[in-house]
Amino acid sequence: MSNNRNNRRGGNKSPKKHSVKHSGRKVFEELTGTVSMSREGYGFIRIPDREEDIFVSAKKLRGALNNDTVKVAVIRKKSSGHRTEGEVIEILERSRKPFIGILQITGNQAWVIVENRSMPYDISVPIDQVNQSQQGMKVACLVEEWPKGDDYPKGKIVDVLGTPGENNTEMHAILAEFGLPYRFSDQVEKAAARIPVGIDQKEIAARRDFRDILTFTIDPADAKDFDDALSLRKLENGNWEVGVHIADVTHYVTPGSIIDDEAIERGTSVYLVDRTVPMLPEVLSNNLCSLRPEEDKLCFSAVFELNDKAKLIGEWFGRTIIRSDRRYSYEQAQEIIEAGAGAANPADPKPAEENEKTIPEKKSRKKTRAKGTRTDQEMSEAILSLHRLADILRKKRFAAGAISFERPEMKVIIDENGKPIDVKQKISAEANWLIEEFMLLANKEVATYVTKKMRIKEPTFVYRIHDEPDIDKIQNLRDFIRHFGYTMGPTQNAKEVAIELNALLEKTKGKPENGAIEILALRSMARAKYSTDNVGHYGLGFDYYTHFTSPIRRYPDMMVHRLLAHYLNKGKSVDKKKYEDLCKHSSDREQLATDAERSSIKYKLVEFMEDKIGNIYDGTISGVTEWGLYVEIEPTKVEGMVMLREIKEDYFTFDEKNYCVTGKSTGQKFTLGDKVKIKVTKANLEQKLLDYSLVWDSEYDRKKGAGKKKNNGRTRKSSGKRTE
Repeated sequence: MSNNRNNRRGGNKSPKKHSVKHSGRKVFEELTGTVSMSREGYGFIRIPDREEDIFVSAKKLRGALNNDTVKVAVIRKKSSGHRTEGEVIEILERSRKPFIGILQITGNQAWVIVENRSMPYDISVPIDQVNQSQQGMKVACLVEEWPKGDDYPKGKIVDVLGTPGENNTEMHAILAEFGLPYRFSDQVEKAAARIPVGIDQKEIAARRDFRDILTFTIDPADAKDFDDALSLRKLENGNWEVGVHIADVTHYVTPGSIIDDEAIERGTSVYLVDRTVPMLPEVLSNNLCSLRPEEDKLCFSAVFELNDKAKLIGEWFGRTIIRSDRRYSYEQAQEIIEAGAGAANPADPKPAEENEKTIPEKKSRKKTRAKGTRTDQEMSEAILSLHRLADILRKKRFAAGAISFERPEMKVIIDENGKPIDVKQKISAEANWLIEEFMLLANKEVATYVTKKMRIKEPTFVYRIHDEPDIDKIQNLRDFIRHFGYTMGPTQNAKEVAIELNALLEKTKGKPENGAIEILALRSMARAKYSTDNVGHYGLGFDYYTHFTSPIRRYPDMMVHRLLAHYLNKGKSVDKKKYEDLCKHSSDREQLATDAERSSIKYKLVEFMEDKIGNIYDGTISGVTEWGLYVEIEPTKVEGMVMLREIKEDYFTFDEKNYCVTGKSTGQKFTLGDKVKIKVTKANLEQKLLDYSLVWDSEYDRKKGAGKKKNNGRTRKSSGKRTE
């Protein structure tokens, strides 16, 4: 057993609730929250709907571990120089998320050695649950109890993941850590295999037929599931008919089926660095529901009539059948857009043969066009026409109050074995915006149609909501930008905030301080989520918004399809509580998937940096905390930590309000957004941590007091002995 781990006495058995008397100090209030634990043994209790966490020292956690649900007594309120402090008085529920570690068998004892930043203790597991062949394997272990008087928590192994360091093992470990599945059960796979592949004539006759209309998909080059397509034709009246066609997943997946239950539980597809873990079995996601070219496919569509100025003239929603002419990657579509940018008035697609002044309710055709009859010129003209309309929609959206964040997004490039070989910036260009604008249009108009135009009294619906920013955080941003000479105008309402934010981001574009200002602006934003209570989508500037366009990978989109179909068929409003519960679950699963994706990226970034120990890079301070500086290096934006206690040149104090630290002897100040030089000193794959050290400016080395090592007063690991 590892001899450098913390011992700890005490703890509470789960799932039984077990109260612990508090220390006798005055209790201001008792709250319920979730433990976020540090590698030093102390923790923070996250309270729902509260901005500030409650700090709990290691000895006052009393056996609570990361992600446990606890009751906490607040024993010190926040004041100058002190944060809110508490102590755990009851463990309400042990987390069902396993800890990941290495199995170590010694004699008649077995342990899971956990090297995780949020778990400072090893876990004892029953010796009869393991065998010698599993020695040294990476496993997932669930803590079941920590009996009072025992030195270590007790748990059980729920999965043997494989040999440490192997790519599959590590990716499965990340999924297991977040409680996410990485395989479908045999029952789900068999149910998917039984779904009929063919489309009968009765089904075709009941749908609006788009198979004669020019249609295409644009997706990432490595995409396997294509859940949206665009169609375009010119109407006799000179307007445009734009079809946004979405895979009709709910035609194949019925409520209450084993596949639907699995999709609810997963909530979303998960995108790790090297793989996609789909919400639906492959027979659906990559086959039946994927809008592959030259195949008849069932869709749920939003069809719009737009004039040349992209003004919405008419709309139609319903089930369709399409046949995509071509599949484009974003890069291919971008080449067409760039090639057409210099062309003088490229020809528009020919008007529709039918004398159509408005979008028809339904029109079925018995015959479809011959394969491969669309010319390159026809396809290019359609893409250019849609690009022009999308550009107008985009400009209108930002003029109406949408916020433009442009922080660079990085992509880890891996080889066939999953080994990272490069880190490059993802490029978002006009082809991406083309698809984005029409997906946004469909999502917005579906929500608007159901809520405002269907004349159903208070219809239950699934919205994608994004609340207005936190006023205090906007004030913090206003104070911060004064350091750089910027000001913001009035921000009395949501639209004024959006206008001022966009103006600020435009002014700082390309300047050193842009990254820091954009980080703080993003932190002022609320988190988008799903709800049956609509508050609009602040970031997009929409009063009504939903998710309709990705049912292959998001369960809320499946809910929206079903609700829209129900209301189009004159159905009455449905049970609000049922859908609100599903919305909350979907939001929670989305956050888990996002955390897992970030964890996989972090793992690969640390792996990428393993052979770069000792290298020196230019970087930007991306975060400032009481224990250190987060620094993103150039050009890869790989983030690591400079621990304040490791800076030997001075003792630094943290200024939370001004996002900086200041040296006591040298006066050197490091602020969010500052440019620095760092050296890579350590890469810890197990904990997904990168340690950097500052390459100290020589002018500070010469100052009196620099180089003296001072005790910075930071909390050390608990000895494990608990006093009550």
